Amino acid sequence: MNARAIVLFFAVTLAAQTPAPPNIAGFRPESARMQAGLEARFDQSVNRGNFQQWLKRLSAKPHHVGSPGSREVAEYIAAQFRDWGYETKIETYYPLFPTPKSRLLEMVAPQRFTARIEEPGVEGDETSGIKQDNLPVYHAYSTDGDVTGDLVYVNYGLPDDYRKLREMGIGVQGKIVLARYGASWRGIKPKVAAENGAIGCLIYSDPRDDGFFQGDVYPKGAWRPPHGAQRGSVMDMPVFPGDPLTPGLAATDPNRPPDPKQASTVTKIPVMPISYADAEPLLRALAGPVAPTDWRGALPLTYHVGPGPARVHLKLAFEWKLAPAYNVIARLTGSEKPDQWVLRGNHHDGWNFGAADPVSGMISVMEEARVVAELAKAGSRPKRTLIYMAWDGEEPALLGSTEWAEHHADELRKHAVAYVNTDGTSRGFVAAGGASVLELFASQTARDLTDPQTKASVLDRYIARRKVSRQEPEFQLPPLGSGSDYTVFQHHLGIPSINFSFGGEGGGGGVYHSNYDSYDYYVKFADADFQYVAATTKLGARMTLRLANADWIPFRFDATAKAVRVWTAEVIKLADDAREETRKKNEPISSGALKLSADPRKAYVMPEPEAEVPFLNLSPLRNASARLDKAVAALAKVDPAKLDAARLEALDAALRVAERKLTHAEGLPRRPWFKHVLHAPGFYTGYGVKTLPGVREAIEQRSWREAEEQAVHAARAIEAYADWIASAAAAAGN
Repeated sequence: MNARAIVLFFAVTLAAQTPAPPNIAGFRPESARMQAGLEARFDQSVNRGNFQQWLKRLSAKPHHVGSPGSREVAEYIAAQFRDWGYETKIETYYPLFPTPKSRLLEMVAPQRFTARIEEPGVEGDETSGIKQDNLPVYHAYSTDGDVTGDLVYVNYGLPDDYRKLREMGIGVQGKIVLARYGASWRGIKPKVAAENGAIGCLIYSDPRDDGFFQGDVYPKGAWRPPHGAQRGSVMDMPVFPGDPLTPGLAATDPNRPPDPKQASTVTKIPVMPISYADAEPLLRALAGPVAPTDWRGALPLTYHVGPGPARVHLKLAFEWKLAPAYNVIARLTGSEKPDQWVLRGNHHDGWNFGAADPVSGMISVMEEARVVAELAKAGSRPKRTLIYMAWDGEEPALLGSTEWAEHHADELRKHAVAYVNTDGTSRGFVAAGGASVLELFASQTARDLTDPQTKASVLDRYIARRKVSRQEPEFQLPPLGSGSDYTVFQHHLGIPSINFSFGGEGGGGGVYHSNYDSYDYYVKFADADFQYVAATTKLGARMTLRLANADWIPFRFDATAKAVRVWTAEVIKLADDAREETRKKNEPISSGALKLSADPRKAYVMPEPEAEVPFLNLSPLRNASARLDKAVAALAKVDPAKLDAARLEALDAALRVAERKLTHAEGLPRRPWFKHVLHAPGFYTGYGVKTLPGVREAIEQRSWREAEEQAVHAARAIEAYADWIASAAAAAGN
């Protein structure tokens, strides 16, 4: 029995054993019954025919930020929302956005080769040959540059890879590095290359990761073809996303000078993506040591590290300008609590056609909004205000969402309940991440939706997959890092956010950020009959409507308390492990353990002793965690269903804004824009999350004093959060 069959077996078995669903969190029994009926009516009203029509239209031409296509898409979406009855407007911002003027990559030794850096049209893909307004293969926010140097292959181009190179006696100072996509967000690769002295960076897609090693390539299969290349941003977004010129402020002025020299998040060295067809001659020309086993890709050659004799010339020039970003904002005012806002978003801009990323998610949001408006007209208007948002400029740097949220920060801190995000979807399993207080809420929405393929619940299919992969068979809502439009809400403003999608069976990312992310690709490989676009619509509606109609906000603070306990234990162990590792490294070693020296005058390399790791005082975190446990226990004794209207309203108002207490005004070290103390994208992971980031990253960087300082900052925020919850519980209990 294959893995897919096993998952299906578990899912169906679990469904058969699952009792009738319990009440919905945040709802009294009668309200839950009405909500279930509303959701059933919603499901019956979803029209899959709209998905095909909208996907075809919105992906028909390039529509990146600042392009005519982007404005057309925004105006079309806005017109639909207006027709459905939403108060709709387009809010425009003017962030810095570069487009290429010239691109050149050539190998000048030991033989000459000029890279193509172009994706050819393919038969059967109607849009792949369109040239007008088409963004070429490039990296946004690379600096301009004209550099020539020996080439060094650096695997994925992460800090550990450079440590391995140093152990091999190889440096990259004054050289151009070639890294492969994967293992981290692309923007980390030029960042680390520059820190190690490189003068240029190339990033290629190895076929082992998303090309022919995985399956047939496009158009025969779903994987990346030889000349397919991954566009994308390389801005240093772990420092801050959004307009590089206005961190923390909205880019509302279209007449500012677009000076990239004033932008600290632009890369320090030129960087460009290339295909594996363009990378192969470069790799073939490298000599030097053979690459370690786990560095080798799937090209038909021996992977060498270099440096040289391959020598390359990289020349890049960009037009730096302020590009208009068109955000569509559509409001449906709540019937009972209009000053409480439930936020729902997806971006509409793409790297050219963007059928999967992001249009598949955008059309699900549009259909969700259409049906919600239809139900509202029939008498089921949401109690809280719903705000639907179609963001522009997500792909380069989360531009539209960041500028809008910075512009409306005071209102959002006062009125926002939560933010629900999608960013493309396809066939397969549900995946979600978000604030811990939303874990029960998220699991219940998955429990109450039928998976279109297995006919089990979406939750049961999720659990079945975890059983097959031998993970804990329970729903988990991991914390968010970055990579989509929830970032500003969760990490900057402290608004509980959730991001979800379906996937795992609809292709494999082989056309990601390429010209081949098209309508023809999507309906052939991703979700041919739009069943999972419909499932995304229904799951999104359950989230937004439950948040909008709940008798009280369906947050569960015990999940946050548990997470804080776990993350505190992790950073304490991280410090202990660093101390033990250093102790072992500094022990006397036998001559047999010494490494041969690359210097012929020395027989062995004698390792330098490392500074001892002190015993860190992380007790403030433990104390804060205990304080939070006590506050959550007090809140658990309060039954909202038994409170009178005044006390319930007061409790709800307090708990709705509690997450804001987990932000620290000074933010994280060297990146004050990120203010949430529990989680942030990692400084060297980009999209990947770091929990208790101030403490964890200080330990990882062996900054012991900073680790203790950050433990105090995080503990104070956690204590303020705990005290806020305890105070709300006490007031409700009186």
